[in-house]
Amino acid sequence: MINHALKEAVASRVLPRVQTPARYIGGEWNSVVKDAAAVRGRLCLCFPDTYGIGMSHYGLQVLYSLVNARTDWACERAFAPWIDMEQQLRNERLPLFSLETYTPLCEFDIVGFSLQHDLCYTNVLTMLDLGGIRLRADDRAADDPLVVAGGPCAWNPEPMAEFIDAFVLGDGEAALPAVCDAWIDSAGRGLSRSERLLRLAAGLPFVYVPRFYEPAASGVGPGMVRRTTAEVPERIEPAVLDDLDAAPLPTSPIVPWVETVQDRIALEIMRGCPGRCRFCQSTTIKRPLRFRSVESIVDAARAAYRNTGHNEISLLSLSSSDYRWFDELMQRMQSEFRPLHVAVSLPSLRVNEQLRTAAELLNTDRHGGLTLAPEAAREAMRVRLGKPITDDDLYAGCRKAFEYGFSRVKLYFLCGLPGEQPEDLDGIIEMAENVSRLAKEVSGRFATVVANVSNLVPKPHTPLQWEPMQTREYLTAARRHLLARLRHRTVQLKCHDVETSLLEGMFCRGDRRMAHAIEAGWRGGARFDAWSEQLQAARWWEAIAAAGIDANEVLHTRWPADARFPWDHIVIRQGRDYLARECCAMQAALCPGEAAPDEPRDV
Repeated sequence: MINHALKEAVASRVLPRVQTPARYIGGEWNSVVKDAAAVRGRLCLCFPDTYGIGMSHYGLQVLYSLVNARTDWACERAFAPWIDMEQQLRNERLPLFSLETYTPLCEFDIVGFSLQHDLCYTNVLTMLDLGGIRLRADDRAADDPLVVAGGPCAWNPEPMAEFIDAFVLGDGEAALPAVCDAWIDSAGRGLSRSERLLRLAAGLPFVYVPRFYEPAASGVGPGMVRRTTAEVPERIEPAVLDDLDAAPLPTSPIVPWVETVQDRIALEIMRGCPGRCRFCQSTTIKRPLRFRSVESIVDAARAAYRNTGHNEISLLSLSSSDYRWFDELMQRMQSEFRPLHVAVSLPSLRVNEQLRTAAELLNTDRHGGLTLAPEAAREAMRVRLGKPITDDDLYAGCRKAFEYGFSRVKLYFLCGLPGEQPEDLDGIIEMAENVSRLAKEVSGRFATVVANVSNLVPKPHTPLQWEPMQTREYLTAARRHLLARLRHRTVQLKCHDVETSLLEGMFCRGDRRMAHAIEAGWRGGARFDAWSEQLQAARWWEAIAAAGIDANEVLHTRWPADARFPWDHIVIRQGRDYLARECCAMQAALCPGEAAPDEPRDV
């Protein structure tokens, strides 16, 4: 079961020389160890970031619980080792291993990556290399593990297509078990690796196997992907879980040994979003809108509390206050958990009339902060973005929160929006200061307000995919503009790094050529680029140029409606025509006299 020799080598020769060794030892409460001889197949879920971030990811807990609930499969975990751990493993010539049984990654049947952030791609290569798996999919032998990937970044799979055998699109609960069974079913039949992959691609419409597709030049735009054999689907249809209650919530989540980003019970209450924000990829790729029942949520919360002892329960969704039975759910949760001094939090609240009652329903003995995402400070811009929320609702909701003892508010905004004007930026500071002053009116003390400002990256499968991203010069000037207008000491401004945002744009909008830049960046030492202290942007721009990619074309070109993109073979529920109509509607909503998005006025 457990590779004791490797475990002993790691414990004696590696762990004494690394930071936070407890994140590499496994054996946590609720982790599952199965006998490899007693199961049909073995899957290792790999998260290409640190243990502290990966163990906070809800999807990992869901899939781990789902697969281990089966008697014929074992599911284990691995995380990207930090720089010191990677170096020690290489120095000692030891492989990257799973936490449950210290099994090297190359000994699993399937190795699955969750691609949550574009700048974690080099960590995937680190994990493959340390785990004894060949980097390039075409170089793998028949008995090598199947390397699969899913998550939001998989909706443009092309930048990682050279390294991943198969991308799994859509709801993991519906897709992953089918992939596991199909791969094992094809084993031991004398088939080559390519033949097994062809069966997988031909039999499961939500699986994209890049080796059977190739980039195809188009008349307009960067070009799309076409199949090289009629045996695979021309378009990839993501898997959909129709009945959310049919997929049990994880009621025995693993309790980490060390502090993680989210030390709490997490439960998804609905999937999808009723909003149609034109900048948001999640609202298009996670449709249709589905709800869990109140009873199933409360039952799962009760069981998870008994199995973990956490003192906070977070109810997850893209817009929790749009949950169909919101009031009933919150009343039931407060009745159940307030006597136990367990806080109930909602990390994603829509700014609407429901916000006026949310503070009362969230009232607990321990007040956390209120997190809201107006995205734009002016109502006209919000209407243009497809997010028609009002200032009245936002301020009324904040007032109610302050009446119930809340004293901190986070506001999330976007910078670099189409048609953005200096007054849109001024409004960010004004709104943050208004919220802080509102607390003074209610409670006699100013609230601490954090204005988080991200740079807009036009994502694939959104109405903004035809739009250019703003330039480095514009985004840098916008940041200076915001900082110059910050006056109130209770308002904090946090701006996302410009170089990071530009690189995110390159990775999420790139084509298959990006694989050459990714590998070159990795071989040049790129690791954990999503961490600001690790990112060396100049190295990436050199690698991108060396790969023959025109960064200006990828980032700053406005494409016509008939342009073809590298991700067009991935189908979304609403269809590409819907995105084009929404893009046109946004353009039409530009106010007379304002600059067009591709002609930004100096800030």
